[in-house]
Amino acid sequence: MRKSLRAAAIAAACAVAGGALYGAGAATAGQSTANSTQEPYNIGTLVKDIDTYYGTAPDADGVYQASPDSPYARDLARLDADARRYIDKAAAKSLQKGEKPAVVFDIDDTLLLSLDYEKRYNYTYNAASWAAYVDRADRPAVFGSPELVRYAEDRGVAVFYNSGLSESQRTAAVTNLKRTGADVNLDAAHMFLKDKANPPAYLSGCATPGTWTCTTVQYKAGTRKHIEQDLGYDIIADFGDQYSDLDGGYADRTYKLPNPTYFVG
Repeated sequence: MRKSLRAAAIAAACAVAGGALYGAGAATAGQSTANSTQEPYNIGTLVKDIDTYYGTAPDADGVYQASPDSPYARDLARLDADARRYIDKAAAKSLQKGEKPAVVFDIDDTLLLSLDYEKRYNYTYNAASWAAYVDRADRPAVFGSPELVRYAEDRGVAVFYNSGLSESQRTAAVTNLKRTGADVNLDAAHMFLKDKANPPAYLSGCATPGTWTCTTVQYKAGTRKHIEQDLGYDIIADFGDQYSDLDGGYADRTYKLPNPTYFVG
């Protein structure tokens, strides 16, 4: 699952997230203070800053939501506007060349917001509680994400999903995306999830049946390579909330969405 690094060290994750907060998610491992004489960012203060960034508040049902007027929402709106302009130009160019343009989306905190889970469990991770949360299939959309998915489809761009969710969570992921309005290409041919028991042949360099050693970058870049080289698409844009969603090539442009709540290397 995508939060394995945080499970090992919440303090380290918070230090990285602190750097992300003021740069629309632009944190890197080099911003960590763990190996220096500089005092790390105070976790209590960081949590308050994260709440301010999201405009975090419980709704009438006690579910923590992000505010549409928050700095987080404004950062997403700027990214969305740039992505739409780019998709218009890149899709038209690709189609004129007789290519098959595509976009790739991560799911967790790229399309479906996990803020309620993060807040409720104090930015820690537990496999059982996370699985139960995903299976509820009621996460809200990341602001603007369903509209961007449909926008790409309307421009003749194929939509793919490249997620760290497991194969066993496919039904919940599809149900949740439909509920948010991101009901585009939610079939197995377009939604790639981790299948550690029976990994696809194109990941044979790091995964065989029953053995999985793929890093996040190997898994996600390997999937994008498959989309481009085996399926014949031109990935004009790749969207993710982690740099590991985006690194490794096989995309003309990458879009890093803000996420100061955890870090996946």
